[in-house]
Amino acid sequence: MEKKLLKGQSKLFVPTVIMTEGSIVKQVILFSLPLMLGNVFQMLYNTVDSIVVGNFVGKEALAAVGSTTIIVNMLVMFFNGFSVGAGVVIGHNFGARDMKKLHTAVETTMLMTFIACVLFTAIGVIGVKPMLRFMDTPEDVFDDAVTYLTIYFLGLSGLLIYNMGSGILRAVGDSTRPLLFLILTSLLNTVLDLAFVIWLKLGIAGVSIATIISQSVSAVLILILLTRSKEIYRLSWKDLRIDGATLKQIFGVGLPAGIQSVITAFSNIFVQSYINYFGSTVMAGWSSYNKLDSFIMLPMQSMAMAATTFVSQNIGAGKEERAKKGTFITILMSLIVTAVIAAFLVVFAKPSVRLFSKETDVIEAGALFIHANTLFLLFNCVNHVLASALRGRGDSRGPMIIMLAAFVGIRQVYLFTVTHFIANTPLLVGLGYPVGWTSCFIIEVSYYYFRHLRKKKPAEKAV
Repeated sequence: MEKKLLKGQSKLFVPTVIMTEGSIVKQVILFSLPLMLGNVFQMLYNTVDSIVVGNFVGKEALAAVGSTTIIVNMLVMFFNGFSVGAGVVIGHNFGARDMKKLHTAVETTMLMTFIACVLFTAIGVIGVKPMLRFMDTPEDVFDDAVTYLTIYFLGLSGLLIYNMGSGILRAVGDSTRPLLFLILTSLLNTVLDLAFVIWLKLGIAGVSIATIISQSVSAVLILILLTRSKEIYRLSWKDLRIDGATLKQIFGVGLPAGIQSVITAFSNIFVQSYINYFGSTVMAGWSSYNKLDSFIMLPMQSMAMAATTFVSQNIGAGKEERAKKGTFITILMSLIVTAVIAAFLVVFAKPSVRLFSKETDVIEAGALFIHANTLFLLFNCVNHVLASALRGRGDSRGPMIIMLAAFVGIRQVYLFTVTHFIANTPLLVGLGYPVGWTSCFIIEVSYYYFRHLRKKKPAEKAV
């Protein structure tokens, strides 16, 4: 991957990567690999929590951790939409070599992040019990879920600051150093989980305390890096301010992405409530499946992030055809990698679920969801990479509308129909996810073709 020194960059160390030149395949692979590894270690936070409580506390605690994931994701995913918007704006400025605007975008982004930390922590802590009640959380799970979520939200700032800081670095092509921080803090989280649960006997509170300590360390490290950097994206505390024009650009891309993410996550609360109807055993199996499903999605999510950076830099540099070619190549690579991992998980479904629980009924429930849903994730490869490429172009409203229609509208209509008029079974409820993925694939591919491919062909021929 070719690296060039830009005006304002240090001659000693150049972590930024210009993606407007050179081999597309090589750039996507080398940029995606640290992201993929980083996402693996980030997933280890909650996965290790689940493994520890499932094996050393009980299935009720495992069900509690699993049922709370959706609530955490609602706030985090909304914030991550803002992070996507900031990354696109920074990527455009980086591709266009406009370093003054890039610096302004960094300062605006970080000040908004600090404000969001205060707001989201308050919203999260206050909303814990109402959200759990809304999800019809069973009584044998409720108290553990309240404990886990309350402590988690009290330390939410660490996660938000790290995510935004790493988003800034990714926008300028640096996906390596965020990975190093994640490796360190995920290992710390694992050690603390075991110490707090096995040694100190803190139960589910122990795993949430371990998580927020580890996330806080990652936030401190990312702030130190941004503050002490000699690169063009350096964070200057004295320059922290909110620039109205920059914030409008960020919200133009980030707000639709955030709204789409939070409404989708909110919709998944309804899915969880359908699962909760079947009791703690099926809940624990669903929780185990979701953790494994999240790992399968890591390659597509990593390549989707790469697509956003690649497309935003190339659109900023005026290289439309390269942006299109990079989109197709990234989708193909994502499909290949996901197919291999998904096939492996389907074959070894029960041993995989056994990592989380040794109870036969839980293993059977988890394996059922894996066998029914996993291969449909190939449709989701296209959904995520294509949506990210569209956002990299600055088109965030299209993916928002499409994903809301598929992941919320169509999925909820399906779930209501099958549970009320066909049969209320764990298998049919679990298939709500593939129904949303498949419908999104059909709509989004059609949208991309007519909006960004077919529409531009006549103009290009005329030239």
